[in-house]
Amino acid sequence: MYAFFFNKIHPAEPSKEITFSLLTENMFGSAYDSFITRSPCSYNVKTVTDSELYRIHFDDLEELYTTTKISNYLGRISAEQLYVRKMQREISLLTHSAEERYMNLLRSNPRLIQEVPLKHIASYIGITPQALSRIRKQLL
Repeated sequence: MYAFFFNKIHPAEPSKEITFSLLTENMFGSAYDSFITRSPCSYNVKTVTDSELYRIHFDDLEELYTTTKISNYLGRISAEQLYVRKMQREISLLTHSAEERYMNLLRSNPRLIQEVPLKHIASYIGITPQALSRIRKQLL
């Protein structure tokens, strides 16, 4: 499992991590914005459990796109999945309560709740670790 996060640094505040993506096994993840613009990434990726990751160089992927039909299909499907996940999270942050976001995450991926540190879960659903503790306590 791994988390995508920003290190928020503000001169008047302590540095803090803001998690914006959590992935489990067999999920595709990428710093896709950095990859397609070929610019340095402005955020970090951190594994939170032992993980096996694969990477591909931009030029190698471009060559695959020009030489094989299936690579174009897989690339499109991967980009679509990244986009849908991003939009679903943004809509959830705008339309669901913190408790609903937590319950949706618990229903859709209970392993995340068991294996990812709660500070990342809280940040991902847009609340503080203390607020997440209150929600979890109410659900017991």
